[in-house]
Amino acid sequence: MRSTLRTRRTLALTASGIAAAALIAGCGSSGGSSGPSSSPSGPGTPAAVTLQTAQDPKLGTIVTDSAGFTLYRFDQDRNSPPESYCNGSCAAIWPPEHADGNGNVTVKGIDSKLVGTVTRDDGTKQVTLNGWPAYRYSPDTKPGDTKGQGVAGTWFALTPTGGRAGAANSGPMNPTPGTPAPGNPTPSTPGY
Repeated sequence: MRSTLRTRRTLALTASGIAAAALIAGCGSSGGSSGPSSSPSGPGTPAAVTLQTAQDPKLGTIVTDSAGFTLYRFDQDRNSPPESYCNGSCAAIWPPEHADGNGNVTVKGIDSKLVGTVTRDDGTKQVTLNGWPAYRYSPDTKPGDTKGQGVAGTWFALTPTGGRAGAANSGPMNPTPGTPAPGNPTPSTPGY
């Protein structure tokens, strides 16, 4: 009996280690690709998408999805015109918040005029807030988690106006004119 429990425990730890290694390997790889997204959601995305506000003790008012999961923006994306540069392995870690098949999004506590969509490389519609594409962070395992805040110095929880949440709200929100956003960013910081 003891050896069976020990074997099960060893197998569980081994599987956890393999999953962690796969996640780390994905974090260190190229951030973008022009191929299809490997995001778990795709053309069969949920019919009802809701953006709502929530209070975080450290970050202030942030935007979440209908389940209470924090939504983030990626500073290497563009907001005018909206463009999403997180594809491939990046989108596996930072799944895009998809609009329903008609591009409809319901809002609670957010100005509906600031909400839109952008067509991703894989043809799906991603929700935008003031032009910034919205993402979840895979390591956020429960509603209210904000583990993606400040990752690689480019990922920030969204505010209801599309800005960066928290004290890291300094610096330009848009690429400066004449400085194009990278088409295929390759972050060097793990956790991307």
